Amino acid sequence: MACSTCSSVKNEDGSVAGCKNNGGCSSGGCNKLNVFDWLSNMDIAQADRFDIVEVRFKNGKKDFFRNKNHLEIVTGDAVVVDVPNGHHIGYVSLSGELVRLQMKKKKVADNGDVRDIYRIASLKDLEKFEKIKAKEMSTMYRTKEIVQKMKLQMKLTDVEYQADNTKATFYYSADDRVDFRELIKVLANEFKIRIEMRQISLRQEAGRLGGIGSCGRELCCSTWLTDFKSVSTSAARYQNLSLNPGKLSGQCGRLKCCLNYELDTYVGALKGIPEIEKPLKTKKGEAKLQKTDIFKRIMWFGYPDENSWYPVEVSRVVEIIELNKKKIVPATLLEDSIEDLKITGSHVNSDLERLDNKYKNKNKNKRRKKSNNKKNKRRNPNAKQNNQKKP
Repeated sequence: MACSTCSSVKNEDGSVAGCKNNGGCSSGGCNKLNVFDWLSNMDIAQADRFDIVEVRFKNGKKDFFRNKNHLEIVTGDAVVVDVPNGHHIGYVSLSGELVRLQMKKKKVADNGDVRDIYRIASLKDLEKFEKIKAKEMSTMYRTKEIVQKMKLQMKLTDVEYQADNTKATFYYSADDRVDFRELIKVLANEFKIRIEMRQISLRQEAGRLGGIGSCGRELCCSTWLTDFKSVSTSAARYQNLSLNPGKLSGQCGRLKCCLNYELDTYVGALKGIPEIEKPLKTKKGEAKLQKTDIFKRIMWFGYPDENSWYPVEVSRVVEIIELNKKKIVPATLLEDSIEDLKITGSHVNSDLERLDNKYKNKNKNKRRKKSNNKKNKRRNPNAKQNNQKKP
């Protein structure tokens, strides 16, 4: 497998040899929605090989086609496939047993509805296809002008020409339903081609356009994410995230898909952590919940007249809640009574007090020695000199 953009391995004559990474480019830049074929090295008889392959088209759109003619197809090859009312050119993205698994995942039946692969695309086919694709940008600009003149509430995202130049698909997004019957007539007369309008969601639009997310990496929807699951604000609440639309929204304007990635882990960790509906009552005052460390299972509380927060274990919080229900008010968040607090405080500080007494006694002894030496000097100022004169 080799693509024109790959520079990882080159032959002696300078031609591209490819990274030979089983359909997944080592640099990650060959195409969108790469799939690593981890079953490619299995020795399977040619007669037993699955005869359906996955073919990728523009902007990651994929479909399944049957290799009826038993062509020797390698991942990355350009193939001419059968489509309604014509033919199209795509690139093989997956083959072998993984295709069977993908069809089960996407609930695609292995029956006569699966269309065929005609042949491997020749150089002439590819040159013709490149000329047709060159018209897509100018077609989109012209279509946007027509949409503005007709004052239609829709946003044109992309245009895709079929390889046989008989059909063009226009992808658009809109908040409400759009009546584009008149637009189709105008576009058909303008470009002399069959027109298909296909509405896509804002998440699909972001996936087709691509971009860089706030994490610094390429968007998940344009690299590997294929199924768009609904994301709600409850996912942010479970993870203790601030409900800031600017931080929680992606480039599509909807909630980020990555909010669902760790949601199940957070929901599992939240089991056993109580919901604080009202402040905890202590003799020191009412303590309000400030934040919860879900995985360390520690809840932080603060008093209204203090700026400091106190970490309390979940088991202790549950205990205080039960005491408050019985109309029992503990002394603090950590102790039930003042006596317990005194005992605990003396026990904790006993070592410190012992060290203080030890160093106090040493300091007293040093001071006494210094004072005695000074007194002796004052009483006998010549004692030192007399001692020096003795032979």
